[in-house]
Amino acid sequence: MAPHDLRRPFKRPAISDQQRRRELSLQRQAQNRRDAQQHARCLASTLLYLQSPHPESTSEPEVEVEVEVELETETEPEASASEIDIRQASKLKGSQARKWFARQLMLPEWMIDVPDQLAQDWYVFARPAGKRCFVVSTNGTTVSRLRNGSRLHHFPSALPNGARNRDASGSAQSYSILDCIFHESDQTYYVVDMVCWRGYSLYECTAEFRHAHYQTGNTPLALVWKDENCSQYVIDTDSKGQIPSQQQVVLELQDNGSLTTSDDPPVVFGCLDGGFMQKSGLCSGNLLRFAISNGGLSFADGKLEKADLHYLGKSNRARAFADSYSKVMFQYMARHSPIRYDDLIGSISSSIDQENKPSDVQMDD
Repeated sequence: MAPHDLRRPFKRPAISDQQRRRELSLQRQAQNRRDAQQHARCLASTLLYLQSPHPESTSEPEVEVEVEVELETETEPEASASEIDIRQASKLKGSQARKWFARQLMLPEWMIDVPDQLAQDWYVFARPAGKRCFVVSTNGTTVSRLRNGSRLHHFPSALPNGARNRDASGSAQSYSILDCIFHESDQTYYVVDMVCWRGYSLYECTAEFRHAHYQTGNTPLALVWKDENCSQYVIDTDSKGQIPSQQQVVLELQDNGSLTTSDDPPVVFGCLDGGFMQKSGLCSGNLLRFAISNGGLSFADGKLEKADLHYLGKSNRARAFADSYSKVMFQYMARHSPIRYDDLIGSISSSIDQENKPSDVQMDD
């Protein structure tokens, strides 16, 4: 038998367009950066124009426009989640607070194909297992919130404006936001990313541990992978800590009965009959739990074609979103054909060998 070759190229049948979505995300990111720069230039030019004297024109129309915009912002009864800053969000209560914070984390996709140029274009770091959360310090206190937006802990900290008796010289309006993982066994918060510090936003900053800017929601520009050697729970367990005999997924019910993931755009896994929806008392927006039956998942040209789903009931009320497509696929692969550590090493080695391979160059005499 030939010796095991870790340098073999890693190939498997396509079950997603993760690479294409990575490229689109990078294009959007570059466009957003250009738009932000253009907006800043326009804003600066406008301010300079308003400050310069214009004897031929009166200032009344400009003043009216400014006052109208300011009043409209101040008196608007309900602002959308994206329009509320962290200081306002810290005053939200109950479901409003949960909904706002549930949309603020940058959620990596699960690795369901090995990225091109993994050795050259990606940074890799170990991340502790635990509860993903935001840690926010503001108004003299510190609060941590889970992925679904619910509050985890409320405590004083040494973060800026994170306690009543600390940082008295700092601005009362300052705040900090850290993307963390709470490791329950040692009661420790591990910082994954810094989002804001003393009120200064770091969303648009690049850093060695960020290939991309910090963007809320699912992103293919950050990936998560695990196997049985680095994680106790590679395959999802039920509420009793047991691995179900069939994979379970949570999907969101739409108006037309379709069952979708939390991605943007969402991926459709199936459709419920209108009569069944009415009989079961289901409505649009419900998060529903299904088991993937013996028919499994079928793919065509890298896209999901068919899913054999068995309805189990409504999801736990603590859930904020449906599963992402990459999570469903990673769990499906973990049960049938997982990406292993040797596969990652083989992909890296193959890429390095290809880069170091001498090219044939024809020399003129």
